[in-house]
Amino acid sequence: IQLGSRYIKPGDKIIISGSVGNHGIAVMAERNGLTFEPPLLSDTAALNHLVALLLHEMPSSIHMMRDPTRGGVATTLKEIALETGWALVLDEDTIPVPHAVRGACDLLGLDPLYVANEGIFVVFVEAERADDALHMLRSHPLGKGAAVIGEVQAAEDRSKGMVLLKTSIGGTRIIDMLAGEQLPRIC
Repeated sequence: IQLGSRYIKPGDKIIISGSVGNHGIAVMAERNGLTFEPPLLSDTAALNHLVALLLHEMPSSIHMMRDPTRGGVATTLKEIALETGWALVLDEDTIPVPHAVRGACDLLGLDPLYVANEGIFVVFVEAERADDALHMLRSHPLGKGAAVIGEVQAAEDRSKGMVLLKTSIGGTRIIDMLAGEQLPRIC
């Protein structure tokens, strides 16, 4: 099995194994005495069995995996885009963000794509096997919320190493690295 950013190629699908932001918002709420209804719980989990299943069933189709902990999904993908020089194009409507996490982020002035995660991973899969990988992930209790969130594209000079988010309203947003710690808006 060979994994790493050098194996990622245009056409690869970007899959996330579950919903975004649960852990970071749960920790932030606990530390600051905030309560939400329903309660926000961390999704911390040992993912070794889920990863092993995927690697065992399709070892040559998985090109890279990474956990989106520090800096969340946005920073993780930006690091990968810079390593590869490819453009990573995401579809906002396919990124699984629970309503409670989105509501808490709206309230606190945070972007869920930059919130820390513990119980999910991002995987780059060759396009022809992406549906198989998605089915496999969703058949496991820790991968039920898996989704294809984007794809790798050959980059023109100006988009090399970029992460682009196709927004729900039809625009395109550039995703960059998290600078410092994500803090709530002051006003």
